[in-house]
Amino acid sequence: MLRSRPARPIRPRRILARLYREEVLAATLFALCLLLLSAQRLLAHEYKVGDLLIDHPWARATPLGADVAAGYMVIQNAGAAPDRLVSASAPFATRVELHEMTVTNGVMRMQPLKEGLPIPPGDALVLKPASFHLMFFGLKQPLKEGMMVDATLTFAKAGKVPVQFQVESVGATAGDKMHHPVTH
Repeated sequence: MLRSRPARPIRPRRILARLYREEVLAATLFALCLLLLSAQRLLAHEYKVGDLLIDHPWARATPLGADVAAGYMVIQNAGAAPDRLVSASAPFATRVELHEMTVTNGVMRMQPLKEGLPIPPGDALVLKPASFHLMFFGLKQPLKEGMMVDATLTFAKAGKVPVQFQVESVGATAGDKMHHPVTH
């Protein structure tokens, strides 16, 4: 015959201690989730205007005395109509140009793109080292890692869009910065 154990008396102190531990655990997990979400937002800054998503504009830090820098980003066009990045400006530079870098017969060539850069519908424009990029001329201050510097991008259809470029390390690469998949 099975014997049943006598019921234990309810101990309020034990119940309260358990509830307290569960509440502390829940509050800690909630705080960690909030921290994770805010950290992700700090690492991946983006701007949305109409159908365009401008993902993580960034530039490399410059050595002391440098008067030029380059800017990079990914611009996705989720719409059905094309747009065009036509120009840019920045208060930290006297002039900003859209550029393309190519290598022909082992010779690197960089040239301004006076007509801007097209952003086809459903596609992305990738500005990265050794390819399309922005050139900041006449820097008014060195760009130091960790800085955020203001600029304005001008699109044919979307108009003027204020953005901030995050200044990364001197050796930063494009692959480190992309947070969204691109189509080419």
